[in-house]
Amino acid sequence: MPLSRWAIIVSTRTGEVLRVLPRLNEDINEEWLADKGRFAYDGLKRQRLLTPFVRNCDGQLVATEWEDALIAVAQKLQTSEVAGVVGSLADAEAMVALKDLLNKLGSEDLYTEYAFPLEGAGTDLRANYLLNNKIAGAEEADLILLIGTNPRFEAPLFNARIRKGYLTNELDVAYIGPKVDLRYDYEHLGESADLIKQLASGSHPFSKKLSAAKKPLIVVGADMLSRSDGAAVLALVQQLAAKVTCESDVPCDWKVLNILQKAASQVAALDIGYKPGTSAIREKPPKVLFLLGADEGSISRDDVGKDCFIIYQGHHGDHGASIADAILPGAAYTEKQSTYVNTEGRAQQTLTAVTPPGLAREDWKIIRALSEIIGVKLPYDTLLEIRDRLGQVAPHLVRYGEVEEANYEEQATELAKGVSSNLSSEPVDVKQKNLEDYYMTDPISRASGTMAKCIQAVHKQKQSKYYEEAVN
Repeated sequence: MPLSRWAIIVSTRTGEVLRVLPRLNEDINEEWLADKGRFAYDGLKRQRLLTPFVRNCDGQLVATEWEDALIAVAQKLQTSEVAGVVGSLADAEAMVALKDLLNKLGSEDLYTEYAFPLEGAGTDLRANYLLNNKIAGAEEADLILLIGTNPRFEAPLFNARIRKGYLTNELDVAYIGPKVDLRYDYEHLGESADLIKQLASGSHPFSKKLSAAKKPLIVVGADMLSRSDGAAVLALVQQLAAKVTCESDVPCDWKVLNILQKAASQVAALDIGYKPGTSAIREKPPKVLFLLGADEGSISRDDVGKDCFIIYQGHHGDHGASIADAILPGAAYTEKQSTYVNTEGRAQQTLTAVTPPGLAREDWKIIRALSEIIGVKLPYDTLLEIRDRLGQVAPHLVRYGEVEEANYEEQATELAKGVSSNLSSEPVDVKQKNLEDYYMTDPISRASGTMAKCIQAVHKQKQSKYYEEAVN
């Protein structure tokens, strides 16, 4: 495989990650790397799960051997009332193994932490959840409408492309959402979700600019679609994109509608067949809940009740481990050869830089071992065999470095016409508004001492600013 398909280089010594640097990749990051990706690597060795744990009859988590932990988990999994939730850093191999295991146990209840509307075409058509015009396409655009996203913190490398277009290509940017610092000027249209309906109907003054653009992009944040009215938002944005495509003289291969995902696992999970969001689990709690690196607090102990047995498999002692009855230590992305799919639908793979610490193991291998103890052995023993399985589920998942084009935009728009267009009065918001919101968004960065110092520096800077304003 050509080395140009990788975007970062991980430098190690004596079994420890010492540095993460960008590698030239013109399709994705050019020669850039975001601060968090570059400096949060010290979180890879802190708060790690080094051994399996099982909760005893006194309610205490007790360290145990792998065999005992797997047997204890296998006994609980002898039921069809089991559900699985995957977190933001889960790899495709582990997700397909978990799906196969739960399917063999008679369960189809597999979910991601981040919600997404299922009405209309939903996740059946990839055009509904991909950055369809690709990351590099932002440089060619002459107008970009951002809706409910802060790309500076959610996707810094994509934001760098937008800024590059702003500086060199006279790119105009408009924004719907709270005022944020994107590091370039933009036209702030407001914070009301009703603006989307006005643009779709053509009643808003900015509609003329959209229709006059030669290469317009509409970029919708993933958080925008996790709202209670997410289905209406997606349907209206699809109508708007179709209207702009029809009225503007855009190239035939230009994709106006783009969804910006911020979770590394989301696209692969949807491609494999996971359902987005965890509301179904809260409505009908299972007897057993399997959390695969689910650490963003989408599910709490109160959501499923004290009688639900929670299994957590992951690499850090974060939220998921804190509510678990059994903990299976997995490997981080630097410790396994695994597959991830980015927001534009491009499959990428990691290579093993260091070995997992302690008794931690690769995630798909843990699930494979568990299946054998349960008596529903999964039909793969090697990395090549499980990747063959990935290829059966979705062939593009093993075409590394390539983007599988998402088609059927017209069909998706047509199916969305049956969705209610009633919008919530809730204003458009983004979770990552400020700089400190950026530094701790996943288990690795939350364990990083460097990221903690960055937050302290931001707070200190704010305090100094407030003090100067008070004095003056």
